[in-house]
Amino acid sequence: MSISALLSMGRCCCRCCCPRGLWMLSAPCCDDRRMCVCPGPRRIGIPVRTSSLPLFSDAMPAPTQLFFPLVRNCELSRIYGTACYCHHKHLCCSPPYIPQNRLRYTPHPAYATFCRPRENWWQYTQGRRYASTPQKFYLTPPQVNSILKANEYSFKVPEFDGKNVSSILGFDSNQLPANAPIEDRRSAATCLQTRGMLLGVFDGHAGCACSQAVSERLFYYIAVSLLPHETLLEIENAVESGRALLPILQWHKHPNDYFSKEASKLYFNSLRTYWQELIDLNTGESADIDVKEALINAFKRLDNDISLEAQVGDPNSFLNYLVLRVAFSGATACVAHVDGVDLHVANTGDSRAMLGVQEEDGSWSAVTLSNDHNAQNERELERLKLEHPKNEAKSVVKQDRLLGLLMPFRAFGDVKFKWSIDLQKRVIESGPDQLNDNEYTKFIPPNYHTPPYLTAEPEVTYHRLRPQDKFLVLATDGLWETMHRQDVVRIVGEYLTGMHHQQPIAVGGYKVTLGQMHGLLTERRAKMSSVFEDQNAATHLIRHAVGNNEFGAVDHERLSKMLSLPEELARMYRDDITIIVVQFNSHVVGAYQNQEQ
Repeated sequence: MSISALLSMGRCCCRCCCPRGLWMLSAPCCDDRRMCVCPGPRRIGIPVRTSSLPLFSDAMPAPTQLFFPLVRNCELSRIYGTACYCHHKHLCCSPPYIPQNRLRYTPHPAYATFCRPRENWWQYTQGRRYASTPQKFYLTPPQVNSILKANEYSFKVPEFDGKNVSSILGFDSNQLPANAPIEDRRSAATCLQTRGMLLGVFDGHAGCACSQAVSERLFYYIAVSLLPHETLLEIENAVESGRALLPILQWHKHPNDYFSKEASKLYFNSLRTYWQELIDLNTGESADIDVKEALINAFKRLDNDISLEAQVGDPNSFLNYLVLRVAFSGATACVAHVDGVDLHVANTGDSRAMLGVQEEDGSWSAVTLSNDHNAQNERELERLKLEHPKNEAKSVVKQDRLLGLLMPFRAFGDVKFKWSIDLQKRVIESGPDQLNDNEYTKFIPPNYHTPPYLTAEPEVTYHRLRPQDKFLVLATDGLWETMHRQDVVRIVGEYLTGMHHQQPIAVGGYKVTLGQMHGLLTERRAKMSSVFEDQNAATHLIRHAVGNNEFGAVDHERLSKMLSLPEELARMYRDDITIIVVQFNSHVVGAYQNQEQ
């Protein structure tokens, strides 16, 4: 059976069907997930049967397409053997067993038959074999670098931006897709009418529509929330008189980062309504703006506008379908606002912000500046139970998921967990045919009695920067699922400083021969000499996240195998990874500290 035939039989990009991530040959899926009963999106365990148009797919970066033609005409047995073959079993890249309670999403029992494999599924994989021994296929180092560096971006901040001396030296960012198109987004911008810089990562689920919209819009809402009353009046007067507006943000974007020109007018009108309300609420008295309150208000207001736009609709059929896609999909967000030594992190969902601190002895420690909003957070569980009647205490969170379906407990969009059942039905019935034909949008979560069950309100953490605080890592959960926070900080710290604190090689209980140990030591020495192979800290971190072996070293063979996986298999091994590494200017931070003493 050719790979094309297998693809037509079942193209499941999620791991909801089988804990080992095996191909579900009985799943009635088709290309582009348009008839995929598996969620396709990474966090929701309910069936999706959508005919959605790939509105953003043409503009999204997809490095996997660089190597997919190399393996497109091969047979599945050769691809699987190539991707997972290695000389030593302990270095094998085969997908690990994932317990059912750890899967990102679980199908509702009523739809389990759609995703259940046939009892004799193995017969389909044993039908034809073309080689008695697996054939190896490796990407060359230049090919690996081409894939890893396709979406990298770096920006160096001027020491003096016209208002104050910046505490940020610059930042590096990068993305590595697993979904096609990638559902993660990133944003970075300098506030022009106020002080400070905004940086954020956004992790989408049920598609990329919501994460795309939030990445475009959230920083404007934050910037407006931080503006003084006089500036808001000046901007409104300029709009009324048709004069040019004051620039609010200076964006720092990769050329592949997409902006929706079609929805720009709609987005601007909603933003204008917001600042008009801020003008009406503000008495004009000069007062210091609370950054924490501004962040919370901006998050909540944007989520409210996303919901309202979907309810009202738009005469333009394209925009009408777009706002509905944004509202019915979802996204988490982790945003940092840096102004001098004042660092605020606003987090909604399960992306993370990690501070890299260099101790006096030169070692590195990690300081967590965000909390995951999921079932592993006891305070989140308690909050959810208090917001709903006692008789829902056992159903509001089941199998570590919101209503048994959604992994994060806070997110933008996801109106299926916020609207009443009557409102959902009314919007769907009056919406376009694509929405009516979509199984996911028509599906009502079980035990859905007292909505809303989901909120976009962020948890805001404040940290005053110190000279020993060297950098900040913002990353979606695709990174944290593969690496421990301490390893992340150590790798970035060693990369930025070029200093390596060697630790004894841990073999993790494996029986290692003298020759293998010699190879590990040689590899570590080569690693030290090639630490600056990457010119981007985020790229260097992704290289480790994907290519690290059991001994904590980048294994080119493993890295090549993981990057060689076709997009149909890649999601079985990892999630989209998006990283921003912000480097602080210790001298400026120290000067701020000395001035206030």
